[in-house]
Amino acid sequence: MPKLTKEQQDYQNFVKKKLPSPPILKNCIMAFLIGGFICVIGQLVMNFFIDRGFSIKEAGAPTSIVMVFLGAFLTGLGVYDRIGKVAGAGSIVPITGFANSIVSPAMEFKREGYVFGVAAKMFVVAGPVLVYGTIASALVGLIYYIFKL
Repeated sequence: MPKLTKEQQDYQNFVKKKLPSPPILKNCIMAFLIGGFICVIGQLVMNFFIDRGFSIKEAGAPTSIVMVFLGAFLTGLGVYDRIGKVAGAGSIVPITGFANSIVSPAMEFKREGYVFGVAAKMFVVAGPVLVYGTIASALVGLIYYIFKL
């Protein structure tokens, strides 16, 4: 890192003094409450499917589908972004945050057309996560297979 001049150091000190300190405790509590509320909604959706005769294992897939739909739908309406401003990390941890990370870039670039805008930009944020998850799961599966023999 290049050495800062006295002027640059003075400016950085000035900025540090002027910036308000973030309310860390409040942010943590809101992330916990709203993230937990999203998870409660997911549990209610799962209970709905279980009450309809699904087993716990079978109810997982439709629950995930409903939660991804809700996240994408709320993002499309602009509601999920407002939730994210209040909840912070609490809104990105559940599966609805994954839907939000796919829909947001797609909506932002829809002016560029469906192919070069929506389709190309849809996985800008989620793409690296999907690639990492796929590669990591393949490697873990391979290691498990080798050492199980």
